[in-house]
Amino acid sequence: MNRSTRMWHLGALAMATSLALAACGSSESDGAASGDNAAADCQEQNLAFLGALTGDAGALGVNMVNGIKLAVEEYNADAECPVGLKEFDSQGSPDKAPALATQIVGDDTIIGLVGPGFSGESLATGKTFFESGVPTISPSATNVTITDQGWTTWHRIIGNDQAQGEADARYLLDTVGATKVFVIDDAQDYSKGLSGVVREGLGDAEVGYDQIQVKQTDMSSVVTKVTSSDADAVFYGGYYTEAGLLAKQLRQAGWEGTFMSGDGSQDPAFVEVAGEAAEGAVLSAPAAPAPEDFAARVEESTGSAAGLYTTQSYDAANIFFAALESGATDAQAINEFIGSYEGEGVSGPISFDDKGDIETSTIYAYMVTGGELDLENPTPIE
Repeated sequence: MNRSTRMWHLGALAMATSLALAACGSSESDGAASGDNAAADCQEQNLAFLGALTGDAGALGVNMVNGIKLAVEEYNADAECPVGLKEFDSQGSPDKAPALATQIVGDDTIIGLVGPGFSGESLATGKTFFESGVPTISPSATNVTITDQGWTTWHRIIGNDQAQGEADARYLLDTVGATKVFVIDDAQDYSKGLSGVVREGLGDAEVGYDQIQVKQTDMSSVVTKVTSSDADAVFYGGYYTEAGLLAKQLRQAGWEGTFMSGDGSQDPAFVEVAGEAAEGAVLSAPAAPAPEDFAARVEESTGSAAGLYTTQSYDAANIFFAALESGATDAQAINEFIGSYEGEGVSGPISFDDKGDIETSTIYAYMVTGGELDLENPTPIE
């Protein structure tokens, strides 16, 4: 959204000092608890972020935190009672996230969660946040089944795998003109969900399906299956490291078809891993590039470029701030505000259906051309 149209339009101010939390690899940016900025009658209040900040998917989580940090900085510029940010690094793992979720629900200074960042950890923690009443807005978790659980505190500000998978299948059939598509995923919740929808959309054009494992480096078995199937396209559901290795080994085997993957692979790191084999790859995402003025503010504030999910995270944080400005102070009131929210964010129009899904989402196809992932000129998939 344009800053002039935001009801919480705020100028820039240096963000409050970041503090490290020793427990479980979490960290805290304390913008509310102490110092000259905090009014004497203000209680400490924080947003939480739960997601990967280190590990293979850490770059995606850093993108999200950068969006939240900018929103916090802008809100605190004029806020009577500032809000801080507490970061919890799950490395995107559904095994590590539950313990961090317990920390979050046990912290009565936390007014809401931007996250979880990934689908597996969302499914592993959603019940905990629901039972404790912590309102959550995920900027990036797309597995369809998350909003089928009845967790009325859980919302997502991005299109789900149903929308993305259907668009990806249409792109392969209609734009690429593929007639024989081999589908592969890495067996994680996000990956299986996305590839499953793609398979449904492909129908008779699917000529094979297989799975690899996270951190697998030798793709020879699945490469042989692809080349033997005479596939003219491959769709991979998973993240950029394995996607890059798969694309590279397919090209080394002489396969010349179209390689496509989803938002888990939509990162320049895919090109770094795949090298020359990345050329011509198509990577979809339910997210448009960051607007130029917003990207400039992110870089000025954080020293980093805006990336995938930065706009969604910024918008999610600002919905919490809009709730505070509306007079909502407790978890139930904040959650009710989120459920009825309608507005225009930097990521696009925002409103939620009765399950917590965003009601409007456009899927974009990003191309690797000239040895680089073109993040500025994606094609909306009709």
